[in-house]
Amino acid sequence: MSDKTVLYRKYRPKSFADVLGQDHIVGVLKNAVKSGRVAHAYLFAGPRGTGKTSVARILAREIGCADIDLLEIDAASSRGIDEIRALRDAVRFSPVAGKVKVYIIDEAHMLTKEAFNALLKTLEEPPAHAVFILATTELEKVPETIVSRCQSFSFRHISDEVMRRTIMAIAGKEDFKIDEETAALIALLAEGSFRDAQGLLDQLISAGGKAISGAEARKILSAPPEEAVEGLIEAMMGKNAEKGIEIIQKASETNLDFKTLSKLLLRGVRFALLLKLAPAMRQKLEKICGAREFKFADKIAKEAKPGELEKILKTLLDAYEARGRNYMPQVSLELAFLKIIN
Repeated sequence: MSDKTVLYRKYRPKSFADVLGQDHIVGVLKNAVKSGRVAHAYLFAGPRGTGKTSVARILAREIGCADIDLLEIDAASSRGIDEIRALRDAVRFSPVAGKVKVYIIDEAHMLTKEAFNALLKTLEEPPAHAVFILATTELEKVPETIVSRCQSFSFRHISDEVMRRTIMAIAGKEDFKIDEETAALIALLAEGSFRDAQGLLDQLISAGGKAISGAEARKILSAPPEEAVEGLIEAMMGKNAEKGIEIIQKASETNLDFKTLSKLLLRGVRFALLLKLAPAMRQKLEKICGAREFKFADKIAKEAKPGELEKILKTLLDAYEARGRNYMPQVSLELAFLKIIN
């Protein structure tokens, strides 16, 4: 990279137009700013890396908050009543340079009960020049008394299609070439988080060079080769115990991430099932996955017997959920495989 700034900072949205995957929120906030109907308190809830803090900063700028009047508090480290009391004392003073003062409280669910009670008093009677924006990944831990005094917005996971397209675009801007299969893999591993996806792309770029092959990318990301995923699904379909166990054992010996292997198996079988049951989704699925993955899913869909893919998918999902309770990750997958072929 010519600019050594980490990608998630370099490509952090700077305006509402830059925000992806949250159109339902951006539209409402833009109209609120335009009409002058900005609330005194907002609550942004949703998964990590979906743009909550970025949108909070953009909203602050849009309503005329100068940098000096923007205060960000990390509730994970400043969670006590003393910090909130200090905030209550400071909020009474007028803005230094802009029209308003904006307080962004990140990871708001981490505040103590006493801190929430102190904050509640301020939210009930806020100064006209103050706007509060609370961001949280765990909405259920925020007291109802706080929630009821805020305009709440639910941020969504970013879709794989949007994620893959964005990763390809960023790689292009960084003069770094990756294939669509690698972009699709990054989207899967990121689990809907732009920040995580950009971190994974950063990892690949740091390996050096102007391009990276799909095989090399999978090694760096501890993901199994495509042949292993395809071979294991074929072993399940063909009831080939020896082949399946051999693939799982090799994955263990080469220190592959079994969580990623399980995700790729689930994804491959699910795509095949969708192609079999809902052919109209064909065009949409082609946009989500790479050419090789789509071709394989299409092949499996045509070969599968009625009900076979549903059974495999259910068994793999049960194994994935049981994975965290097993100190040997491969055992859950081995048991699932044996259950499927028997």
